[in-house]
Amino acid sequence: METVLKVLSDDECSRIHEETLKILSNTGVRIDTANGRRFLKQAGAVVDENTHLVRIPRKLVEDCLRQAPKDFYLGARRGDKTIPMNRGTCGVVMDGGAIYTYDAEAGVRRPATRDDWYMATRLGDCLDDIDVYWSVIDGCWEHTPGGTVAYWKAIFQTFSKHIQDATMNPEESRWMLEVFRIVFGSREEFKKTLPVSFILCPASPLIIEAEYTDAYLETLDWGIPVAVMTMPLFGLSGPASLISELILANCETIAMLCLIQSAAPGTPFIYAAAPSVVDMHSGRYGGGEVEHALLGAAVTEIARMYQLPVEATVGGTDHHVPCIQAGYERAQNYSLPILSRPDLLVAPGLLGGATIFSPEQLIIDLEVIRRCKRLSQGIGSGAEKWLGEVIDTLGPGGNYLTHPSTRKAVRSGEVYYSKVGLHGSFDQWVNQGSPELLSEIRDSIRDLLSSKQPLGLPESVERELELLEKRASESKRKL
Repeated sequence: METVLKVLSDDECSRIHEETLKILSNTGVRIDTANGRRFLKQAGAVVDENTHLVRIPRKLVEDCLRQAPKDFYLGARRGDKTIPMNRGTCGVVMDGGAIYTYDAEAGVRRPATRDDWYMATRLGDCLDDIDVYWSVIDGCWEHTPGGTVAYWKAIFQTFSKHIQDATMNPEESRWMLEVFRIVFGSREEFKKTLPVSFILCPASPLIIEAEYTDAYLETLDWGIPVAVMTMPLFGLSGPASLISELILANCETIAMLCLIQSAAPGTPFIYAAAPSVVDMHSGRYGGGEVEHALLGAAVTEIARMYQLPVEATVGGTDHHVPCIQAGYERAQNYSLPILSRPDLLVAPGLLGGATIFSPEQLIIDLEVIRRCKRLSQGIGSGAEKWLGEVIDTLGPGGNYLTHPSTRKAVRSGEVYYSKVGLHGSFDQWVNQGSPELLSEIRDSIRDLLSSKQPLGLPESVERELELLEKRASESKRKL
């Protein structure tokens, strides 16, 4: 059977839901977008225009949960990289938001550049274990009309799988949609495959911001799937117990679900809450606390209670370079969320509280993810696995190495054999020159990037994008 994991009982999940309903209807959520308040008021919420507090009754929550699709696919320009939702396939999302790059060869951390963005994005496109783009490197594209078009053009030139990202305001969204219209041909063609999803983050505690939310509402006609990633921080912007932090995260996620379903019923929705723990001595978020594993698994279980697609987050590491500490923190934090079988998993490649990109760490993280996915498969017990007749045939002192069942099992993936790191004898390692893991990984990255090229855009699309970027650049106003 497959490995079975539960970190919350059914009663605990039900209580989280009931506590959420109580808070949403009595305390309410501050919703700063006038559009959002209008949609919710029309749907039956109680709105105070002076304080922006919106109280959401039980019936509205239940109606919106019913309206959210339970079964859809995230598409891509590459037809072989479609990701089914609500199937527990655990597609891997690149981590996002780094402002530094760690150069392991030089041993230095430095500000990330646009060249780093291109390398990270290309690497994610080349690696079969990466399923979804998120901007690994932040801050290297201007928030201007020209910068917005240039950024989305660069994504499609460099990455061919599913894309998950965001815009910051409605004007930026309009330029993004112009890019989509050129790349995919039309809004109708886009809707057929849903190749892009939008990540939307409410502000904890219990605030839905105006401009950022309006940026998504500007796209409603396109039916873009939305992943709502609220991030309350234990003891700072969230309460200081894990179960209560899950309640707050659920309140914020369900409030956003109600807003979106009230605005456009049937919009694809991904439950992507990411409650986090901080170092209470300093207030710093590092991501290395092992409780992130529990929270990531719990988020999946809560989403499954609602039968919603889920994107789980696993925390990270407090350390700033690829090292033993980064290895054990990330390995532990990946384990439980992967065993809970989310639809999407965030994310490999970052260090130092998700501020430092390391290509070497990306490869190490993917190795950890592969191992955890193997653990989730459990101990196979199909009819062909028991091999009682083989034990009977070979008897005492039998040689299993030469039996056909052994060859078949090895070739069918019964055991996961890693291709990363050292798996031979000490003498073999010494005779090979005692190679160092990070150096070997760097060599493999160079080989991969030199042997694979991005899936190009048609020349006609490239020409239209160039004209759009030129037109956008002539628009002087900052977004």
